[in-house]
Amino acid sequence: MVVDGIYYALALSAGGALVAWLSRPWFSAPLFIMALFCLYFFRDPERGIPSGRVAVSPADGKVVAVKSESPTLTRVSIFLNIFDVHVNRTPISGKITDVKYHKGEFLVASKEEASAQNEQNTITVEGDGTRVRFKQIAGLIARRIVFNKKVGDTVATGERIGMIKFGSRMDVEFGPEWEIVVKPGMHVAAGSSILARRGPAGS
Repeated sequence: MVVDGIYYALALSAGGALVAWLSRPWFSAPLFIMALFCLYFFRDPERGIPSGRVAVSPADGKVVAVKSESPTLTRVSIFLNIFDVHVNRTPISGKITDVKYHKGEFLVASKEEASAQNEQNTITVEGDGTRVRFKQIAGLIARRIVFNKKVGDTVATGERIGMIKFGSRMDVEFGPEWEIVVKPGMHVAAGSSILARRGPAGS
């Protein structure tokens, strides 16, 4: 459980109790329902992290695009609805070499234009002779990107790096050394689903 969910749930429950005391108990029902939803939304389950030269999904959700951005760059886009786990993880192990935050729009995150136009935080991780860049992208409802690492930090594959609150998108950019193994329409889980593979070391 992400601690933010407990804070939201407590605040909503307190509001519900106040409404019930000042008015009729059933008037407070929406606030208590929202409190329960916050506890559900901010869940943070443990995941089995696959080994080997693989890149895992940084987020739970539906793959909405696998697109060639250039002859040497392929983008995988994942849409998170409000029922998905929103804790984000790093696709590969290595060192965080760059973090860039960009203010933008709050378009529906499932739309293609959200990749370029929405508020986003771009992270670059380098390790084992490769580099993967991935983006935390805010959506129509999401207005808060959380990133709890910094440039210079070393991360392990599937390690938690933050979250995006209430509906969002994650883009992952791969170089030509990676073989993409997911397709649009597939559902992936952060940390445990493999997005791409590399050949054996030295190949």
